[in-house]
Amino acid sequence: MKINTKSFNLVPTLVFLALFHLSLVSCNKSIGSHSANGFTLDLIHRDSPLSPLYNPSNAPYDRLQNAFQRSFSRASFFKKNSINTIQSTIVPIPSEYLMKISIGTPAIDTLAIADTGSDLTWIQCEPCVECFKQMAPIFNPKNSSSYKTIGCKEKICQEVGSSACKNSICGYEVTYGDHSETSGDLSSETFTFASNSSQNVSIPNIIFGCGHDNGGTFPNTTSGIIGLGGGTVSIVNQMNQEIKGKFSYCLIPLESSSTNSNATSHINFGDSAIVTGPGVVSTPLIKSEETETFYFLTLEGITVGNKTLPFKYSSKLSSNDQGNIIIDSGTTLTLLPFEFYSDLEKQLVASINATRKDDPSGLFKVCYESKNGTIDAPKLVAHFTNADVELSPINTFTQVAEGLVCFTILPEVDIAIFGNLAQRNFLIGYDLVAKKVSFLPTDCTKH
Repeated sequence: MKINTKSFNLVPTLVFLALFHLSLVSCNKSIGSHSANGFTLDLIHRDSPLSPLYNPSNAPYDRLQNAFQRSFSRASFFKKNSINTIQSTIVPIPSEYLMKISIGTPAIDTLAIADTGSDLTWIQCEPCVECFKQMAPIFNPKNSSSYKTIGCKEKICQEVGSSACKNSICGYEVTYGDHSETSGDLSSETFTFASNSSQNVSIPNIIFGCGHDNGGTFPNTTSGIIGLGGGTVSIVNQMNQEIKGKFSYCLIPLESSSTNSNATSHINFGDSAIVTGPGVVSTPLIKSEETETFYFLTLEGITVGNKTLPFKYSSKLSSNDQGNIIIDSGTTLTLLPFEFYSDLEKQLVASINATRKDDPSGLFKVCYESKNGTIDAPKLVAHFTNADVELSPINTFTQVAEGLVCFTILPEVDIAIFGNLAQRNFLIGYDLVAKKVSFLPTDCTKH
């Protein structure tokens, strides 16, 4: 029987389906309050040969097309966002990266979707009313000495928007856009991030949902979601004393993981996440009161060659006059409103001297014939407030079929998303205390 809770929806802004390799800044085996340590983890793309979701029968272009289609699925759920709690709307479509963690005492390994567009972390728990299949054994809280349930009168119970109370235990329920759902007990537990060495980072008393009734279209390899968004119950905010509101990531180009199976993207927390050095530019991080989960930036314009096109757009997802574009590494493509995109496309096409071709899939609007997978494209600069981010051709064009290169910025209705192709080979740092996002051009295969 389902727990009768106040349901809330989630939208994934920064979804990491990722496997972790951890390197510590210090030799501590656990991080306590006020620690200044940092740690770095490998992010394994879902289509990498290292991923349990990797399908070797899929051709590289098939995997690209699947990722492109996921961009529009994600955008549709952003736009359907109906805000009535601290959460927003997510659909558990196959995400871009996976995250391996350990939970409990003794620690049990599990694999979950890591999502900076979600706040509440949850995993499947015994006893199961209903559970979907997963690779690792389902977590049994009775076997953990550090597991605790959250009482109905505790403040955090109200902060997750729960109205359920069963045997004095705070309940939660999450309903997703495709009618997948999870419900169970709001609880606390020790989360451990394990390295390939003997060192571990253990953080006690992390609030999470212990899901006893879960179903829908979740990938069979995963056991739940790790919430890395901007809301109160996000694991990022729960680890604030340890990481001081700082995390960063460096995403490798798509072709790097296919040509070099050892090349990985990385995510950093705490001291390891500080972005400094020549070439760093920073822009204000805008938080919306209605959608505090999401990370908004303010895009003021885009320069194509020597012509700057002003970006005059107010996001319907944010009540703030600023914050008109979501930065989201879970969306592969960059999506811009139709009117602005039309001007951008005209200026781009006028600047390229190459043979134009149609995309057989019908997805891309601007494509060119290419023998080596590249074209002579003009420089694009995204002008965020106080930060000019120069996008190279690998950020804006990709080979979508043999001999065909296409522009990876596309039009969408009532949404603006700065996607992960545009973020490749940048070290991108989030400072939630200083409320800024920093960009540093970086060869992410070497970072």
